[in-house]
Amino acid sequence: MPTFRYQAVDLAGQTRKASLQADSERHARQLLREQGLFARQLQRHEPGSLQPRRQRVNRAQLCELTRQLATLTGAGIPLVDALATLERQLVQPALRNLLVAVRGSLAEGLGLARSLARQGGLFSGLYCALVEAGERSGRLAQVLERLAEHLEQVQRQQHKARTALIYPCVLMGVSLAVVIGLMTFVVPKLTEQFSHAGQSLPWITSLLIGISETLVTLGPWLLLGGVALSVLAGWLLRKPHWCLRRDDLLLRLPNVGALFAMLESARLSRSLAILAGSGVPLLEALQVATATVNNRRIRLALQRVGTEVESGVSLHRALDASGYFPPMLLNMVASGEASGTLPDMLERVADNQERSFARQVDTAMALFEPLMILVMGAVVLFIVLAVLLPIMQLNQGLTL
Repeated sequence: MPTFRYQAVDLAGQTRKASLQADSERHARQLLREQGLFARQLQRHEPGSLQPRRQRVNRAQLCELTRQLATLTGAGIPLVDALATLERQLVQPALRNLLVAVRGSLAEGLGLARSLARQGGLFSGLYCALVEAGERSGRLAQVLERLAEHLEQVQRQQHKARTALIYPCVLMGVSLAVVIGLMTFVVPKLTEQFSHAGQSLPWITSLLIGISETLVTLGPWLLLGGVALSVLAGWLLRKPHWCLRRDDLLLRLPNVGALFAMLESARLSRSLAILAGSGVPLLEALQVATATVNNRRIRLALQRVGTEVESGVSLHRALDASGYFPPMLLNMVASGEASGTLPDMLERVADNQERSFARQVDTAMALFEPLMILVMGAVVLFIVLAVLLPIMQLNQGLTL
């Protein structure tokens, strides 16, 4: 769909500049009038022309948009009218342009799910699959409501994780900066005084001086090497083979591997519960839910699970054969398949594993803070002892 860049005046007399997608210039002017804007300039972008930087739609905006659309469709407002209402209410140009593009696709005869799938990967496979299931079943409002709840829950979890990591990261950064400052600026000046005194130094002081001289002389090269290794690691992790090896390593780490497996298991259970509960067939739900798993090794295992389920193997047996999922998930899936309540059982497993994951992360963070303080205290004690012992020896020599 063509893109038009416009300069328009709103009802308050303020000038607005942005871009929108429309079938033609006439359609673009009509869309502007629906938003209460009167176009002064309207120019079509050619494919090879220089275009302004595209504005991004973040997760919070997408979550709010889904909630508002669920509310409007739940109130009985037709989908096209609900999108038009949101266009008039939204302030962000990126969101308005997104809704304009979706409405244009709907005008072409596409469904909402296909219209969303055309928006440059902004909407995930889970999102589009749920919307398509809602359209097929005639329960679009209920599906959007559940999808909005899922997005809000994911956003809360991400916010909690970022908040929990702020204090440890700041503490570690400040501590490293203080230690590096002491070793590169303070300790060299003290060692000059010790060398002038001409006395033998304790082993701890000699070790401190050796570390300090290494940081001073090799510090820039170490920093450059660290940057080079980071760049190399980033380049390697763009390769599927190295990403797979990294994910294998993460799963093999003691304790940490089990934690990652639990997180992926909870993510899979939640996605499958939402999809199956919305009427998506199991094979299709499993295929979409597999794409929500981040660990590539588990994703490959889930692809084999899908193949086995397609050949007639029950889901819990196929998951058990993969070897990556906890017994609780396997037992609940088996019970859900036997009783016909698989979505409910998956929902319970997801809730339980997310709570367990949150508890273990909170415990780890609670242990990390005092452990970090103890480590930094030991480092400071090492520096203080290395500095004070030669001074004490010198004072004893003067006294004698």
